[in-house]
Amino acid sequence: MENIFYEGQIIWAQIDANRHLRHSAYADLCAQARSNMLEKTGLSLDKIAHSGIGPVLFREELVYLREIHLNEMVHVTVEMTRYNTVNSRFSFRHEVFRSDGTKSAVVTVDGAWMDLRKRKLTVLPVDWQPIVEKLPRSSDYEELTV
Repeated sequence: MENIFYEGQIIWAQIDANRHLRHSAYADLCAQARSNMLEKTGLSLDKIAHSGIGPVLFREELVYLREIHLNEMVHVTVEMTRYNTVNSRFSFRHEVFRSDGTKSAVVTVDGAWMDLRKRKLTVLPVDWQPIVEKLPRSSDYEELTV
């Protein structure tokens, strides 16, 4: 399986009253996978923050497919599904799998980049475009230019 950016064990703090992975833990796993993916491609969160830019999410959608339980091992894939070259808005799809290969959830996020000083949306610096080109893309990837 390609584009795995997080692998780990489900711990007690991630479990809900029904004894399976709590809803917000899926978002946490995917956020870590996204951070790892950015780091691996050369766009660490430290580099982003040092530039005065930060990611902001507008939408996060979680589709549950199968339960995940305490102590199970999981891995999370990340792929960019949409990118606007004009305004740097992005969409990523994450898939969460149990160690037996069962797809347990699909998490989709839409976001953009924010100038942390002005508190307004901004575009990524031009010299970061080669890094954006290295981000993994889905088979249904869509590039927008408007």
